[in-house]
Amino acid sequence: MKKFIPVLLLAFALLPVLAQAQNNQQSREELERKKRELQKEMDEAQAMLRETKKTSKESLGQLRALRNKIDVRSRMIRNINEEINFINGDINTALRDVKTLQKDLDTLKQQYAQLIVAAYKNRSSYAMLNFVFSADSFNDAIKRYQYLKQYREFRRRQADNIIQTQEQLKQKVKNLESQRVKRSETLKTEQSERATLEKDRKEKDEVVAKLKGREKELQQDIEAKKRAQKKVQDAIRLAIRKEIEDARRKAEAEELARKKAAEAERKRKEEERRRAAAAAAEAAKNNASAPVAAATPAPPPPAKEPEREAPAKPARVLNVLEASPEAAALSDNFEANRGRLPWPVESGLILGYFGTQKDADNIKITVVNDGLIFGTRKGAPVKAVFEGTVKRVFSISGAGYVMLLQHGQYFTNYVGIQSPSVKAGDHVRTGQVLGTARTNEDESMGVVEVHIYKGASLQNANNWFKLR
Repeated sequence: MKKFIPVLLLAFALLPVLAQAQNNQQSREELERKKRELQKEMDEAQAMLRETKKTSKESLGQLRALRNKIDVRSRMIRNINEEINFINGDINTALRDVKTLQKDLDTLKQQYAQLIVAAYKNRSSYAMLNFVFSADSFNDAIKRYQYLKQYREFRRRQADNIIQTQEQLKQKVKNLESQRVKRSETLKTEQSERATLEKDRKEKDEVVAKLKGREKELQQDIEAKKRAQKKVQDAIRLAIRKEIEDARRKAEAEELARKKAAEAERKRKEEERRRAAAAAAEAAKNNASAPVAAATPAPPPPAKEPEREAPAKPARVLNVLEASPEAAALSDNFEANRGRLPWPVESGLILGYFGTQKDADNIKITVVNDGLIFGTRKGAPVKAVFEGTVKRVFSISGAGYVMLLQHGQYFTNYVGIQSPSVKAGDHVRTGQVLGTARTNEDESMGVVEVHIYKGASLQNANNWFKLR
């Protein structure tokens, strides 16, 4: 058992090192994944900015696209800095390895030199034979011979170790140089990204300055959009109220039919019991009028009381929208995906968040949004963010098509769809295309707004979607 203790101690000592190596590997993979995602976001941001620049004058959409591009580039720079930190760690590790290998190589060379000197002093074959045959016994002679063999083998291994250590040292030095070159290139990339970031910020400041001179015009546009938004709000709430009322009527009709069926069943059983009682009375009357037999017949067994039905287990019904188990399960699944709902567009950016939004660059503009507003390329497909049933598809002047989907007691509402590809009554799956994004001429891009309702209560959409 004692011989295993050093091995166990070595294993425990290596555990933190192995764990750290695994964590570093995972961190590197996560860093590379973020790098790929950020590059994809940057490509999308640049494409969106090119679209917004096609308009004849600056717009809030162009300002949003610039802000999005600046945000993505800032995150890219942070990612590059994390990569530089990893490279610096690799260089420091490589330097330590090179020093250790160099020290080992010097030690091996020194030991090998000592072996060579000893071998030179005892190079005579006569000295070797004299060493063997001067033993006191045959066994001792055998041991001396084996010692000489082991000595020669050890000297050969020392020479091999020197060669291997030299090769390892060369490889470590090569890797070190490679890491230094990589760090130099990454630093150049970081500096280039910072220079581009400054250009983006200057461009954004120029757009802000021009927009500030058009605040009155922009405010008029926003007021017009508010009036259109009010129409959309009223239409959506009316549609949801109708859905709730229809569900309530359906539930009441089903409950009334259930009660009628239960009452009919009760009357049927009551009639059966009455007939059974009448038949028993008639049989007793006939027995009374018949001649008395030698033995008095046993009285008829008492009639059994009707068995009471066990009370049904109450179903989970929070409201009329969850009257069926399927609807309740759909509600639960929808709730379980809070904060993880996918975007309704494949690529793009968020133009507006839920609630009151004040401009970050001191433009005197305040916007109130009922949901999340997504910007995407013109004609891009709009997809369902969760499985459900299409309840309403209707058009509103100035807003395009509005599509209402039900998910148990929840509703998702899509504003700004053109060319709908589904109709009321269709059951759609997550990610299924509902139509295309309506082109917003002011933003020069496709725009769709998504609202979330729980019953008739508007929800904070910021808390439901997977945000970047």
